[in-house]
Amino acid sequence: MDPILIEIGPLQIRWYGLFLVLAIFAAFEIAKRLLKSWGFDPDRFEQIAFWAVIWGVVGARVGYVLTSPGEFSTNPAAALYIWQGGLSFHGAIVGGLIPFIYHYYRYKIPIWAYLDAVVPGIALGVAAGRLGNIMNGSDTVGRLTNWPIGFTWPDWAKGFPGVCPGIQDISQVYTCAPETIVRGPVHFTQLYGVLIGVALLLLALYWLRQNRAYGYVFWQFVLWYSLLRSVFEETFRLNPLWLRVYLNEEAGIGLFTATQIVSVPLILLALYMLGRWKGGRENPPATLAVPAGPAPKPGVARRSKKR
Repeated sequence: MDPILIEIGPLQIRWYGLFLVLAIFAAFEIAKRLLKSWGFDPDRFEQIAFWAVIWGVVGARVGYVLTSPGEFSTNPAAALYIWQGGLSFHGAIVGGLIPFIYHYYRYKIPIWAYLDAVVPGIALGVAAGRLGNIMNGSDTVGRLTNWPIGFTWPDWAKGFPGVCPGIQDISQVYTCAPETIVRGPVHFTQLYGVLIGVALLLLALYWLRQNRAYGYVFWQFVLWYSLLRSVFEETFRLNPLWLRVYLNEEAGIGLFTATQIVSVPLILLALYMLGRWKGGRENPPATLAVPAGPAPKPGVARRSKKR
């Protein structure tokens, strides 16, 4: 639970960045293998996905800054410190979709097949990101709780700053009197997020085996990520309540955070789209299929072997 993996002078390699890089490479490889098995050209996907990663990171950071402004009120430049953690998944989806949508309207790419193919990798990214949050300590912190599952951070966990009763954002810990700051028990929401990522990966593999029309897996992911995240993670996170409907400080439960509010229309949209998805996967047109290899030169016939 130390944010830094390796430090050599001014050079730092952080666990958070390492986990995300590994997840991105795994996502690329999984998506390319799926697309090739479906008959699509994986190289074309890779060119678009490269820009999707860049736009996704930008969108993820912008989304996090907009929903957690308190963390950057004293040091606005910290909004650029992506390596320290703090990414919004919903922002990543919006940003990552931009290159796919652009190429769909410009070049008519098979966008739904591409989006289905990246779902297992995104699920891995969810789990990897939360593992990085555990190492950072200060990311996605849970509320204090009197539940038996409460987790007390060990003293040697360098990244965890502690929490105190009454605060609604980890950035407010500096307002606490030193004697009130404790290391738990809190909801271990980072671990909750890891388990959600693993569950989504298993679900993605199940959805892919159903052989449904392209796009079905993507919308299933949007639905279940929004549900699982809203119910089993956000409910217990130390986040500001944008719509204060319920707060139980003893149990560590709060409704509704920004993520929960945004998830409501996403859940409704996913349900609507899934209701329209019928039939099974179709073979790609020849122009989008994996190249079969070099054709023989004109005028040159293949010679049959003489027996």
